[in-house]
Amino acid sequence: MIEITFDKVGTFSALYAAQAWLRENGYSFGSSCVGMPIGILKGTWSIAKWRNLTGKEREQLDGQLISKDFREGPVVLRLKDLATDEEIKAGTRIKQGDKS
Repeated sequence: MIEITFDKVGTFSALYAAQAWLRENGYSFGSSCVGMPIGILKGTWSIAKWRNLTGKEREQLDGQLISKDFREGPVVLRLKDLATDEEIKAGTRIKQGDKS
């Protein structure tokens, strides 16, 4: 599992920083839902709010954004699968432990 914390100060700043990182790295993210995570999938997808995803759909996600307060942060990005060597060489996925 890869975990990156975004702690930019300001209203929704940490969330926006996490979403920008996801877009730059080829991930899609779902809509926010108060008190619940936001689903993440590699590629271009439309992802429902967490409360509308089935258990199976949640298991199929590549990760999630979590926070006690998405408005003020911090926001934690958790990705469950590691990059393959080909993806690392192509620059499309981050290496394990890379938090930049």
